[in-house]
Amino acid sequence: MQRIASLDDIAAGLDALCRIDPRLETVRGKAGEVPLRLSEPGFQSLASIIVSQQVSRASADAIFGRLVKLVDPLTPQAILAASEDVFGEAGLSRPKQRGLLAVAEAVAGGLDLDHLCTLDAGEAIAAMTAVPGIGPWTAECYLLFAAGHPDVFPARDVALQTAVGHALGIDPRPPEKM
Repeated sequence: MQRIASLDDIAAGLDALCRIDPRLETVRGKAGEVPLRLSEPGFQSLASIIVSQQVSRASADAIFGRLVKLVDPLTPQAILAASEDVFGEAGLSRPKQRGLLAVAEAVAGGLDLDHLCTLDAGEAIAAMTAVPGIGPWTAECYLLFAAGHPDVFPARDVALQTAVGHALGIDPRPPEKM
């Protein structure tokens, strides 16, 4: 399986999608160049995605920035050793605190985030969503951004649904499958 690792890979993927559904040419034209947004696989990338769940990009960046300053280095062991006050000071909600702690425990217990990046999408998502705090959106985003996985798309992402609906001139929240 070829990973998304360059702007050429993105362009080739977009070309293929536009051949399958020509309506996507409109979206492509309105969106402009799609940036390559890869992060390093590992705990810090997954922690960032957990922090990003259901909040704006600006809020996620602010919260994650505070967390990284308070827990340095940001490792599973450091998260497990951190006091509850640290999470509150960073601005993490209780559900995100629980999710982040569950992921830290899983990684400290042997969950290999690098190895997950080598699996097919279904296997990787199943392994990730077995960990409390990781749902399909989080697993898909991790595989997309940390692994450059070509066979995942966070279809439940509200911002993506709204953008596609707007670009196609349809209901701003189209169904996951069109």
